[in-house]
Amino acid sequence: MNLRQQARLNHLSFPTANAAETAAFFEQYLGCEIVAAGQHCLLKRNGFDIVLEQVDGKEVPVWPHNFHFGLEVDTLENVQTLYQEFLEGGVQMETAVFNNSRGSRFFCRAPGGVLIEINTREDMQQDKWQKLFQEDTQ
Repeated sequence: MNLRQQARLNHLSFPTANAAETAAFFEQYLGCEIVAAGQHCLLKRNGFDIVLEQVDGKEVPVWPHNFHFGLEVDTLENVQTLYQEFLEGGVQMETAVFNNSRGSRFFCRAPGGVLIEINTREDMQQDKWQKLFQEDTQ
């Protein structure tokens, strides 16, 4: 048995100054189910756990630049629909919808400051996206 191959991503855990508000965001906008809520919250989404840990204001992290997690949807239309819903809901938007050759996407912030990417690969530019990961030789 190859344990490295057997191991799978189990959960993500995020500290937040307001676990209840952050959980409500994840439920409303990201389709998570709140399965336990108290000082900390446990959320589930498609069999994956997200733990929101309540911390006081002094302990809330400053996330490293560009630290984020991404959720993929099927189509550009889905990305645009979610962007509009988030915008109308007062979500803190970090970008408009854009395409970086790996597909269209946008970034927003959840309560607590976590950066989230919503993307699609429907319009990925197969001949260009690898250049994003090549070493810059200039």
